[in-house]
Amino acid sequence: MTLPIGSSTPALFQTLSLVADPIAFFDRQSAQYGDTFTTRVLGLNSPPVVFLSHPDAIQAVFTTLADAFEFGKVTDVFRPLVGNESLIMQEGARHQRQRQLLMPALHREQLHSQGHLICQLAQKRMIDWNVGDTIALRSEMSEISLQVILQVVFGLVPGARYERLKQLLAQLLEAITSPLYSTQFFFPILQQNLGEWSPWGKFLDQMAQIDELIYAEIRDRRSHSLQNRTDILSVLMTARDEQGESMDDQELRDQLMTLLLLGHETTASALTWAFYWLHRNPNCLDRLRQELDELGENPDPIALSQAPYLTAVCKEALRIYPIALISQPRKVKRAIEIEGYTYEPGTVLIPSIYLAHRREATYEQADQFKPERFLERKFSAYEYLPFGGGSRSCVGMALSMFEMKLVLATVLSWYEFESTLNREIRPARRGITFVPPDSFQLKVVRDRAIIPELIHNP
Repeated sequence: MTLPIGSSTPALFQTLSLVADPIAFFDRQSAQYGDTFTTRVLGLNSPPVVFLSHPDAIQAVFTTLADAFEFGKVTDVFRPLVGNESLIMQEGARHQRQRQLLMPALHREQLHSQGHLICQLAQKRMIDWNVGDTIALRSEMSEISLQVILQVVFGLVPGARYERLKQLLAQLLEAITSPLYSTQFFFPILQQNLGEWSPWGKFLDQMAQIDELIYAEIRDRRSHSLQNRTDILSVLMTARDEQGESMDDQELRDQLMTLLLLGHETTASALTWAFYWLHRNPNCLDRLRQELDELGENPDPIALSQAPYLTAVCKEALRIYPIALISQPRKVKRAIEIEGYTYEPGTVLIPSIYLAHRREATYEQADQFKPERFLERKFSAYEYLPFGGGSRSCVGMALSMFEMKLVLATVLSWYEFESTLNREIRPARRGITFVPPDSFQLKVVRDRAIIPELIHNP
């Protein structure tokens, strides 16, 4: 087997280095070994783990050699949260069926009907902001994103069930960002129910309460007509596969939890980065404001989502610090060759989103925030891949981009801010994402908007 070169340090040391600071690890390895390098980052007995960032290699993994891989247990860490029927737990025909059922509900055109609601949710969150206030952006974006999940995805309306589920989900989502709490998902030996005071027992009790509310909503939804409903849960309930079968309650629950887990903190993090980069680059912020102002007061959400520079800003924010640093790992099933290297069964190949986005050969001045690069050329799906690629790309990418653009535009249309930081910052780990540290906040310096009547009379 001819593997790419890589570090010869002990596997445990490599593993700990990656866990401690993934971005620094990738930067070091890439600087030393280039686009493709071999590591041993899966513990003491790690198999070869090869990271790829060249577009040709990524294309081979996503398309021409896709049938040479299996996903095995790489997603098992999420199973207690999303359930056995989640899309990310499936392979082969089962994965294809679920993806075909999910995609129409998450298609861009289907989401357009929810545009006004997303803008209203952002506006309602801002209603109490005043000139002089200091805004904790990540926390505020996280709150808006959770409300979008509850109303656009789950289709809930404010009320007792909504408030209780919101409280429980907020507690769960905050808990799983804690390294200590999340450790139990990586080590099955820690998954022991020793009563409600034990960590795993508390988690199981929390999930049981969440499930009770979700299943109650599904039961209620089944007893009423879904004809005029456009929320994602309702659309999923009416979807049929090629055999005319629909999703059962367990499948629906597991897909909702998947969309929650993969779409909440990630979108909030991406939005926070967009605000950070815009306020580090005043010329970009001015250009975006000019584009938004030209759309007039309370522009149509579809027009907003199609605004070229707004789209470029969101893409560039996702490029510099993508939501996920890597695409889903693939384990080689049969011997294959990519770019002159031979990979035997058992080798793990991982397309690196972060490194693909930082290639100077693809992105000139790759460490600089330059939204105009997305106006000047179109990047392939193997050069720009913030949501992964191939058959395992993130099913919620259209919703995430739509929400990101509408929330960013809505906030900037209402207020002008100044950053509380005058220095560049390094990403801080938060769960599976890397976000600006909490020291990054924005101070409201000007109120730009007349509060719409719809806020008072939704």
